[in-house]
Amino acid sequence: MQQKDYYKILGVEKNASSEDIKKAYYKLAHQYHPDKKEGDEKKFKEINEAYQVLSDKEKRSNYDRFGSAFNNGGPSGFNSQNVNWEDMMGGFGGLEDIFDIFGGGNSRRKPQDLRRGKDIEVYLELELESILKNQEKEISLTKNCTCSRCNGSGAEPGTKSKECFTCRGTGVVQEIRKTFLGTFSQNTICPDCNGEGSKPEKPCNVCSGEGRIKKEDKIKINIPSGVDNNQVIKVKGKGEAGKRGGEAGDLYIRIGIKPHKIFQRSGDDIYLRKNITFSQATLGDKIKIPTLEREEMIVKVPEGIESGKILKISKRGIPHFSSIGRGNLYLQINIKTPDKLTKKQKELLEQLKKEGL
Repeated sequence: MQQKDYYKILGVEKNASSEDIKKAYYKLAHQYHPDKKEGDEKKFKEINEAYQVLSDKEKRSNYDRFGSAFNNGGPSGFNSQNVNWEDMMGGFGGLEDIFDIFGGGNSRRKPQDLRRGKDIEVYLELELESILKNQEKEISLTKNCTCSRCNGSGAEPGTKSKECFTCRGTGVVQEIRKTFLGTFSQNTICPDCNGEGSKPEKPCNVCSGEGRIKKEDKIKINIPSGVDNNQVIKVKGKGEAGKRGGEAGDLYIRIGIKPHKIFQRSGDDIYLRKNITFSQATLGDKIKIPTLEREEMIVKVPEGIESGKILKISKRGIPHFSSIGRGNLYLQINIKTPDKLTKKQKELLEQLKKEGL
C-alpha cells in the first residue's frame, strides 16, 4: 500500500509547528471545500485526513515513526480507539512481554519477588524535647510474621517438600501464545509452586503452608537525634514476613513532631518570644528563659534594646541529623506595655516624662 505524505498534502515541512499546520489546513480546506465552485471532494477529504493526524500530538508521533500505515496509532486498516490490543497480542501484557520473548527485557518478576513480604509504613509522633538525644522506641504491629511451628518453610515439622508436579521442579512452565506476529512460546513462573520447584508434602497445620501467620509483633526502633517532621526512617527486614521463607519486607517509620507550646522550629534552629518591661529594655538586664533541656538559662539583655529585636544564642537549638553540632536559639524581645499602673508608678512616669523620657 502506497504511503501518504501528509506533510506534502498540507504543503508544510516536517518540522512545521502546530500553528503552521493549522494555517495550512484552513487555507486548503477553504480552497477545496466541495461547496465551492472549484472544490474537490476527494482532495478535501485527503486534506482533512492529513490534518486529523498532524494536529494530534500522539498521532503525529506515530505517523513520523511508522508512516500512514499506523494512522491513528494502529496498524493500517485498524483504529486504535476501537482495537483491544491485548486481544490482538493473544493475552500478552504488551511490549514488555514481546521483549521477554526475544530476550530483550526483564519484565517478569522472579520467584523470590513473589514470596517477598510487603513493606509497612507507620506514623510515630515525638515530643520536640525528645529529639535532642538518640532514643529507642518500641512499637506494636499486627502483621504477617514467620510461623514458629514450621519456621517459615510452610511444611509440617518432620515432613519433607516434594517436587512440584506442574513444573517438574523447574519452577517455570511454558506457555504458547498466538499473536498477530505469530505463535510464540514463553517461560513463566509456575502458578502452583510460585517458582520454588517444590511444595510441602504436608502443609503446616498452623499456617496452612503459607509459612507465616498474622500476629502482634513488638519492634524496637532506634531514633537518631535531630530527626525532622515527615522524615522517614527505614528498618530493613521488619516489614511483613515473606511467604515460605521469602525475604521480609521493610518497615518505614514516618516521624511527626508535636507542635511545642512556646518554641517554634525552623530546620535545626528554634525561636522563642520573651516579654520584658520598659525599664529592662532601657537599662538592660539579665533575664531567665526556658530551654529545650527543660531548664532555665540566663541571657543578658543590652540596654536600649528595641521591641522586636532578636538575640542569637549559639548551639542551643536542635542537633544536626547524622552530623556533629546543633542549631541556634533565637530570642525575640517584646517590650510589654503595662495595662494598669499604681499611683506611685504613674507619679514616677510623670517625672520621667518631664525629663524627656
